[in-house]
Order: sequence, then structure tokens, then C-alpha cells
Amino acid sequence: MRRRSVNSIAVIGLVGLLLLLSAMACSLPNLITAPTPTPAPTVTPQVIILVATPTPGPLPESADAVEARRIAIYQRVAPAVVNVTTQVLRSSFFWGTVPEEGSGSGFLWDAEGHIVTNYHVVQGAQKVEVSFGGDTALPATVVGTDPIDDLAVIKVAAAPEGIQPLDMGESTGLQVGQTAIVIGNPFGQFERTMTVGIISALNRTIQTDNTVLRGVIQTDAAINRGNSGGPLLDSSGRLIGVNSAIYSPTGTSAGVGLAIPVDKVRRVAPALIRNGRYPHPWLGVEELGYELTPALAQALNLPVDHGLLVARLYQDSPADRANIRAAQREVIIGNRRYLIGGDIITAVDGRPMTKWEDLNAYLDEETQVGQTITLTVVRDGQEMPLQATLQDTPDSLQGQ
Repeated sequence: MRRRSVNSIAVIGLVGLLLLLSAMACSLPNLITAPTPTPAPTVTPQVIILVATPTPGPLPESADAVEARRIAIYQRVAPAVVNVTTQVLRSSFFWGTVPEEGSGSGFLWDAEGHIVTNYHVVQGAQKVEVSFGGDTALPATVVGTDPIDDLAVIKVAAAPEGIQPLDMGESTGLQVGQTAIVIGNPFGQFERTMTVGIISALNRTIQTDNTVLRGVIQTDAAINRGNSGGPLLDSSGRLIGVNSAIYSPTGTSAGVGLAIPVDKVRRVAPALIRNGRYPHPWLGVEELGYELTPALAQALNLPVDHGLLVARLYQDSPADRANIRAAQREVIIGNRRYLIGGDIITAVDGRPMTKWEDLNAYLDEETQVGQTITLTVVRDGQEMPLQATLQDTPDSLQGQ
């Protein structure tokens, strides 16, 4: 009985197991379902802008091309560059009057035989000769000089056949970093030497022994004594300046050469050829006055702290005719004497004036002889306008 009972339990258990499996089988469709499809990724349309293939820029010149250009410039320009030799009579305590030779450079300006050089090259010369190369020297005459701009024009009867004047460039628009080429006669013996550099700076104002040069081009192309008066050229061989001076502690090239801009040369040279001189506008106020500062204005009890305090005038000058007032009295402050009571020039044609160089530069660079200018002056504490018509600077004040 016990065994049958066990078997019955087993049978009952087996039947229960089968019923459980059947129930599970019936529930499988609910447990195992089709996977949820993964949504397709959203594709954002890519916008492609089609452009034309850019045109490649010009390739840099090869070294050979640069050399070829410089060689061509030298071959074209060098024949027109001359060696200028002069003879000046100097007084000596021991030897009396003795001849002294000098030298410089120049270049052919036109087909009539005019040659441009520096004023200081021919200053005081009793004899001038020009060499276009070789041992042949041609006599030259001084046609005109401009000491203020350090320019001069000399002339030979005729330039050698086949030599062409230089092509003119422009100094307006020059940029620092442009190529600068010098051709000249350093030390008076190395004829037609070519040196190359760049434009190092523009619009320099340089005080020389004799004058103030304005708007000067600075270059690091080697310039030495004897290069004075020779051409400064651009990368196309066009004239952009006339070499005039160097800044050097030793007297030889230190990489700071200075040239008068060609735009000024183009104004001055024709006047020298035509009239022998260039007319520089002149007001007639002596630079013995004072440039006001706040401290000086306070010490002198003046109503303004900037401007030019007029001390003296040239008689019958434009300033004199315009009734500009000169100093009226003298005072001593500390250990210095001041001439005071004159007008204070604060502006010219509306442009403020704080230094005498401001006035000189404006007159020389932006006005002309015969032009009427308006000066703003302060007199007795009151501001007033005065008009002056500029005259030509007398030769005695130009260093001639």
C-alpha cells in the first residue's frame, strides 16, 4: 500500500508538472515578443557650397629673376649717374688761399644736359666738372641752387650720345619695406657703385649743418661720402629720392641713409632750371621767440599755455605788414632773460602751433609765395585773427 501511494504521488506530481509546462507554453507569446524596431537615424541634409577654384597668386620671383631685374636696372640707370668733382678756394693761415677738391654724385635730369645733385656738393665751387665714366671730364656750370632743400642743378653742354635721363617715380605712396637701390660714387673713387636695401622709414625731419630737411626717406642701403646727390631708386629703377646725408658716428655707412623725396625734387628742379632759385614762403617772424609750456606761461603770467611767443620781426616782412606785435619789454626770471609783450601765435589757418618747427614745416610744405594765411594770435588776453601774405625768403636767409 505504501509503494502504490508513493507512485500515486509521483503520478500526481508528473501530471502537475505537465500542466505547469502547458500553462507556461501558453504564456510564451506574451513573454517573447518581436523586438521594437530601432528608428532609423534622422539624416540632416549636408549643404555643400560649390565655389570656383581660387586663382593662385603670383609666385615669388626666383633668385635668378631678382638678379636679372637688378642687372637690367643697373645697365639702364648707371650710364646716367655722374661723378661731380669741384674745386673750392679755401683760406689757410699758413698758405693763404688754396684750392680744395670735393666730389659727389648726380644724375642726368633731361635731354638738355641738366644734372641734379646736392647743394652742398657744389656749394662755393669755383670749378665744376662732370664725368659720365672713364677718364673724360666735362666742364659744368651751376644753373640753380636751393640751400634750404639741399638741391642744385648743374649743366653740361651735351650729355654723351645714347644716355637717357632717369625715369621719374613718386615718393607719395612709398611704404616701409620696399626695395631701395642706390647708385653713386662713394668716396669719389668707386664709380657707379650699386647698393641695395629697403626703405627703413618715411617722413623723417633731419637737422643738418646748414638746414632742416623734411619728409626725408630713410634707407639701409649703403651710402657713404661721395654718394651725395646720387639717385635712390625703387625696384623698377625709377627715381624716388636724391641721396643727401647719412647718420653715422664714424662718418661711414651705418645703415641710416637719408634721401630727399622725388616729389620735392620734381617741384624744385624745374624752378632752378627756369629761375636759378626756388621760392620758399616767408612770414618774417624771428625764431628768437619762445615755445610756450604750462610752466613758462605760468611764470610769465600769460593767458594761454601753448603757442609761439613772438619776440622780434623782420622789418617790412609779411608779419610786420600784418601788424603782428613783437616784444614790448624784457623780464628776467631766474637766470634767463625773456622778451615779452608780443603776440602769441596759437594757430595758422586753423592748425595749432606749439613749436617753431610746426610753423616752418607748414609754410614750407603746404603754402606758396603770394598765398594769404590767417594767423590766430592772442594779444592782451584776447584772441584775434590776422592775415599775412607770404613773400619769397630773402637769399641772405637761405644761406646763399
